[in-house]
Amino acid sequence: MRGNGVTRFDQIEHASLTDVGVRRSHNQDSHAIQLARDDEQWHERGHLFLVADGMGAHAVGEKASEQAAGLIPHTYHKYVHQGPQAALRKAFLEANASIHACGQQNREFAGMGTTTTALLIRPEGAWIGHVGDSRAYRIRNGVIEQLSYDHSWVWEYARIKHIDPAEVQDIPSNVIHRCLGPEPLVQVDIEGPHPLESGDIFVLCSDGLSGPVTDHEIGAIASVLPPAEACRLLIDLANLRGGPDNITVVIVRIGGPSAESNGIVVPKKQPARPFWSAVPWWPLALLTGTLLAVLAIVLQLHQRSAWAGFTFVLGSAAIMAGLVGLVLHYRRERQQAAVEEETTAPRIHRQTSCRIEPPLLDRLIRAIRTLHQFAVENQWTPDWKSYEESTAAAESLLQKGDLSGAFREYCRALMPLTRALNKHRNKEESFQPLWDRTQ
Repeated sequence: MRGNGVTRFDQIEHASLTDVGVRRSHNQDSHAIQLARDDEQWHERGHLFLVADGMGAHAVGEKASEQAAGLIPHTYHKYVHQGPQAALRKAFLEANASIHACGQQNREFAGMGTTTTALLIRPEGAWIGHVGDSRAYRIRNGVIEQLSYDHSWVWEYARIKHIDPAEVQDIPSNVIHRCLGPEPLVQVDIEGPHPLESGDIFVLCSDGLSGPVTDHEIGAIASVLPPAEACRLLIDLANLRGGPDNITVVIVRIGGPSAESNGIVVPKKQPARPFWSAVPWWPLALLTGTLLAVLAIVLQLHQRSAWAGFTFVLGSAAIMAGLVGLVLHYRRERQQAAVEEETTAPRIHRQTSCRIEPPLLDRLIRAIRTLHQFAVENQWTPDWKSYEESTAAAESLLQKGDLSGAFREYCRALMPLTRALNKHRNKEESFQPLWDRTQ
């Protein structure tokens, strides 16, 4: 049995990490996390997570991604009263306009841009705001689901040909056709709400992770390790495979650590709201104005002209205020309808099993053995105690048939070795994808 969603602001666990990678000299990725501080903010605006991957020479791409990471959370908060769809869309559009203006004002910044993928967790579910090829995943019941659509030529060609993007040949995988900044206007994907369940895991990442590391591996590692450890190992694994790009990952687990132990979130009763808080003010103004007008007529009939005039003025003012409120309400309804027409229903664009199975476990064990051999031959100094404890725990769990537990401990055994590798390797040094190498 699984719980329903998140009922409190503190029923999540999250972590984030960014890394320059092996080949790059500058980190052009940015990320942002804006958390609700209490239950009132949780119901009002929710939690916002974001990853941005800048494009442009050196500081240009870095500046673009920093602008997206700074502007989008702020602008979303400014418009949150208009609803999640409208607020997210306006946040992306205003960030695009700002980045574009910056590029137009300075020749050195011409063409600056950034991919941006945002995850908004609210009481009604998860919303995805997205432009580019950074990704948003959800992991549930041994399946990793891609919730964002890659705005790349590979994915467009695959869509036209009705084939899987993995089958596309002879088209560079890193060429995108949509991002924030280069053009004055941009089409933004807003999808949601995706329903939440206790134990759901969301992953946001730049293509520095999703390129070298498969969806299966991302899902498996994020499923068995706490978010902070999973972020570290995923980045280490991308670097192990060459680290050709900057790498950023954000992991959010619904229900926090307790989700693993009892699998359910117990809803907590929210304070009852006064019934009048749900009634719009403008119908009350119209009703009050009408009653005052009737009262004015009655007073006039009883020859109380002074009181009748005063009451009539109050009634007229209330009716005018109510009519203004009615017009504003109508305009908001029209705007909301337009936003909802532009908002796509939640979709799963691709899904892959990420269950822990023997072939995956065997590849991990081979990678550990290869790295262990490298460490000994090159006289590295990893934390051998941590490595040996994790390896022993993994072997014990494997003998008991606990593949998930064994995979988790082998992942922990891998981390001291990858840290040692990153400490000793040179950026010019070429490394093969050790995860898949046989001894």
